[in-house]
Amino acid sequence: MSESNPQPPTYTKRTRSKTPIVIGVIILVGLIAAVAAYFALTRPTSGDDTKELSVGLVLEPTSLDVRNDAGVATGQVLIDNVYQGLVGIDAGSIADIVPVLATEMPEVSADGLEYTFTLRSGVTFHSGAEFTADDVVASLEPALTADSVGFDAQVTKVDDNTVRIALEQPNSRLLWELAGSAGVILEGGSTDGLQNSANGTGPFEFTRWKQGDSITLDKFAGYWGEPALVDRATFRFFPEGRAAVNALKDGDIDVHTALLSPLRAEFEGNANFDMVRAESADVFTLAYNSARAPFDDPRVRQALSMAIDGEALVASQNGDAVQLGSPITELEPGYVDLTKVNGYDPEAARALLAEAGQSNLSLTITSPNFYDTAALDMVTSQLAEVGVSAKVKPVEFPTWLNDVYSNHDFDLSYVDHAEARDLGNYANPGYYFGYDNPEVQRLYAESLASTDTGAEAKLLEEAAGIIAEDAPAKWLFNYTPTNVISTKVSGFPSVNTNARVSLAGVSID
Repeated sequence: MSESNPQPPTYTKRTRSKTPIVIGVIILVGLIAAVAAYFALTRPTSGDDTKELSVGLVLEPTSLDVRNDAGVATGQVLIDNVYQGLVGIDAGSIADIVPVLATEMPEVSADGLEYTFTLRSGVTFHSGAEFTADDVVASLEPALTADSVGFDAQVTKVDDNTVRIALEQPNSRLLWELAGSAGVILEGGSTDGLQNSANGTGPFEFTRWKQGDSITLDKFAGYWGEPALVDRATFRFFPEGRAAVNALKDGDIDVHTALLSPLRAEFEGNANFDMVRAESADVFTLAYNSARAPFDDPRVRQALSMAIDGEALVASQNGDAVQLGSPITELEPGYVDLTKVNGYDPEAARALLAEAGQSNLSLTITSPNFYDTAALDMVTSQLAEVGVSAKVKPVEFPTWLNDVYSNHDFDLSYVDHAEARDLGNYANPGYYFGYDNPEVQRLYAESLASTDTGAEAKLLEEAAGIIAEDAPAKWLFNYTPTNVISTKVSGFPSVNTNARVSLAGVSID
């Protein structure tokens, strides 16, 4: 299915209406009363000192169902702010796990099969319902299954304050899964109505989703922990970088995450903003459809990888990138420098393509249409130098999810994998890569079953080495996005913000 490049929405500065007053005083009074009633009902009040924060993001969720929406856009807004789990990710890290709705990290049995959690008391959902052990059981039992997270778990209520999770075999990813979307606790475990709404236990409660524009969260007055420092937070969506720049300069947003690299110069020397590079596990990935000819031949995949100059790609990102040779970034367990594996070598690439009988390839690269094109332009140019014709097919992100992620209908795919610790995708033949290596699957399974973190990292390292050699993808760079932050804002997270934006400690003057 072909699709032309859709035109991005244009940015229009929000201004006060200048329509002359032509209504009678009675109607005007009624209108004022209605507006006052609306704000009284829908926003927190703190006298004349209401604090409102507006954050610009690139990608809008396709659904608010944090359990089932593919990609990271839903969790980026709702996890930590609205939804919480027994454990979470420390806001200053990629993968440091901390207790949240549990009072402390779990007691783990010596064999690694049982995790016992003590629950916080005095926690309520935004609906007003009390958080209970029954909510934990009802939420986690259907989530922790082999189909959803790769393993089955039995979740039982020990008493009103204690829950136990039992595994058939050790699984080193359990806490990681509990800290993500699979681990969020829902009232009664129910997901009914949560495609367009949200009900959690976090410091903010969901107020409104204006599709195509914004999601608004309000400070939750009944929050069990330290209260939020802003009264209202609005996430606005800017798939087009110029619109985000205009909104920042006009004061319509206070922060924008992941500013396109070519636009950094817009804020150099601007005393009203700070530019902060966020450490991340984001990997811009050029994936080959290994289940489809000619990419089922590893020589073709290796040749395409050798045709691409990783150093030049990093240089094109104005400092917002780090070279990478495997799916594992330096911030994750199992990292090893594999940039020389299938490294840049156009002559060897041409020879491998000839050996594979594929000297005149014509390919399509399917990509979401909101990315900066510099890297893709460079990739297509470098592929052309080894005799490969590649055209880019830009699509809306929901189309990418349908065609590439769900239906595996693509040659090559260019997308940012923002999730940390996702090596398991390469051990899953059913994932959209179509990559199937039994040795990688064995090593990954052994890493999951390991109860020793050092041994786990070694197994992941070994698996990454095999994956790098097989080249199911070219890992173009580890993306370290620039966040542009108004100097009025304090405490905005500087790590992992393309996956999660926790606003719990953020304030604005």
